[in-house]
Amino acid sequence: MAGSDLNVAFTSTTGGTQTLFGGPTRLKAFIITPTASAGTVVFKDGGVNKFTVPTAASVSSGPVTINLPSDGVRFGTSLQATLTDVGGITAFFA
Repeated sequence: MAGSDLNVAFTSTTGGTQTLFGGPTRLKAFIITPTASAGTVVFKDGGVNKFTVPTAASVSSGPVTINLPSDGVRFGTSLQATLTDVGGITAFFA
């Protein structure tokens, strides 16, 4: 039995940090849509860099799907993402 329900947030906005959830949460999984250019998604906790996921320069490779183990990654302040040369990100959090 699951301990909590999953929430979902999506953004395709590039060029700035987007808040996906404005409070403490745990990132459980995410899907990144690449573009024809190599890109990055920087996950941030209240504006502080937590980790970066690079993407290859290939639309035809399909989305990058990452399921995080166990309880996921904790964000104590807010779950934010900065997209550079990616088509979008879908984040699953609880």
